[in-house]
Amino acid sequence: MSNLFRKKQIGDLLNKREGSGLKQSLGAFDLIMLGVGAIVGTGIFILPGTVAATHSGPAIVFSFIIAAFVCALAGMCYSEFSSAIPVTGSAYTYGYIVFGEIIAWLVGWALVLEYGLASASVATGWSSYLISLLEGLNITIPHSLSGPFDPAGGTYINLPAVLIVLAISYLLSRGMQESAKINKIMVFVKVGVILLFIVVGVFYVKPDNWQPFMPFGFDGVLAGAALVFFAFLGFDAVSAAAEEVKNPQRNLPIGIIGSLLVCSLLYITISLVMTGIAPYTDLNVSNPVSFVIQLVGQDWIAGVISLGAVTGMMTVILVMLYGGSRLLFAIARDGLLPKVLYKVNPKSQSPVFNTWIFGVAVAFCAGFIPLSKLAELVNMGTLIAFMIVSIGILFLRKNKDIPAGGFKVPLFPVLPILSFFACLFLITQLSVDTWIACGIWFVIGLIFYFIYGRKNSKLIH
Repeated sequence: MSNLFRKKQIGDLLNKREGSGLKQSLGAFDLIMLGVGAIVGTGIFILPGTVAATHSGPAIVFSFIIAAFVCALAGMCYSEFSSAIPVTGSAYTYGYIVFGEIIAWLVGWALVLEYGLASASVATGWSSYLISLLEGLNITIPHSLSGPFDPAGGTYINLPAVLIVLAISYLLSRGMQESAKINKIMVFVKVGVILLFIVVGVFYVKPDNWQPFMPFGFDGVLAGAALVFFAFLGFDAVSAAAEEVKNPQRNLPIGIIGSLLVCSLLYITISLVMTGIAPYTDLNVSNPVSFVIQLVGQDWIAGVISLGAVTGMMTVILVMLYGGSRLLFAIARDGLLPKVLYKVNPKSQSPVFNTWIFGVAVAFCAGFIPLSKLAELVNMGTLIAFMIVSIGILFLRKNKDIPAGGFKVPLFPVLPILSFFACLFLITQLSVDTWIACGIWFVIGLIFYFIYGRKNSKLIH
C-alpha cells in the first residue's frame, strides 16, 4: 500500500525541467493569450443563451460571477503551485508531490478526460457554426458528413470537426512558439468580435427584458453556475505550459489570474447585453449571440460574429489539445504511460508523436460520438482536479524544499479551504448520470494503472 502513495521530490522535478528538451519561449502576455484562447469559446458563444433560457434567466450574470469566484480561488492555488514547481503536468504533477502516485494518476486520468472531451465537444460546436456560416455563402456540406454516427438520422461522420482537430494537431506538432503566434492572432479576432457585439448591442437593450430577473429562483442560479463553470475551463491549461515559460515564478501567476479576469468581465457584460436585447425565454438556440443581433436587424454583424465564433473555438481546441498532449508527456515521463509518449522531436522541440496520438483520439470522438450529454463529465473531471490542487496548498506550504519567492495564495489557509468546498459544492449540482459515467472512467483508469503503471513507475526503478 505504501508504494501507491510514493511521492516525488521537488528537487528532482526541477532538474527534469532543465533537461526536458522543451524550449522555454513563452512570456506573461503569451500565457494570458493562451488562457483567453482556452476560456473564451463555446462558453461565450453558446452557453449564455441556453443556460439563461433553462436555468437562470437574466440572473445568469450571478451564475457567471459565482463560477468565476470559484475559478478565481482555484486559480490562485494553481498560481502558487505553478510558480513554486514550474514543471509540466499541471494538477497531476502537483498531486504527485503532496499526495502520492495513486492520487496523481487519478487526477491525471480525470484531466485526460477533461482535455479530450472538451476538445471534441468544442470541435463539434465549431462544426455547427462553420456549416451555418458556409450556408450563408450558399456553400452546403452534405448532411451525411455533418454529424456524429447516426444512420437513422442520416449522418455518418462530422467531417469538419475531424478536419479541424487534425489541422490544429499538425500546427501543434510544428512547435509551441509557432502555435502561440497563431493563437494570438485568433484571440485578437474573437475578442474584437465580442467587443463589437457589446458596443452595438448595448444600444438595443430594453431593461423590461430583465424582468423577472431571477425567474427560476436562487436554485436556478446555482444550477446555472454548475453549468457555466464549463465556460471557464482552460485556465488550468496555462499551468501545463510551465516548462516552456520564461521566468515562471512571475509569468505563470500573471497568465492564470490575468486570463480569468479578462474572461470574467467579457462573460458578465455579454450576458447582460444578450438578456437585455431579447427575452431570456427566446435564447435557447445554438447561436444566441448572432441570433439576438439578427433580431435587431444587424445581419452583417451577425455574420461577423459567426466568423468570430469559428475563429474563437479554434483557439479553445488548440489550447485543450496542447494541455492534453503535455499532460500525457508528463505522465509518460514518470513511467505510468508508454515512454513513446515522452519522446521530443529535436527539430520542433515538442512531443510530436504524443500530440498526434491525442489529436487522432479526439478527432475520432468529435467525428463519430455525440457529445452533448457528456459536457457535464468535463466539469466533473476538472472540479476533482481543482479540489486536489486547492487542498494540496495546505501540504505544499509545509515543504521546506520549495524555492523562495513566487506567488502565495492570500489569506492562507482560509482561501484554499474555501476553494476546496466551493468545488465540492458545484460537484453536488451535477447529475447522477454524470457521477456514474465518471465512476466508470475511473475504474478503467485504475485497471490500467495496476496492470501497467504501477509496475513501470520511475519511482521504483
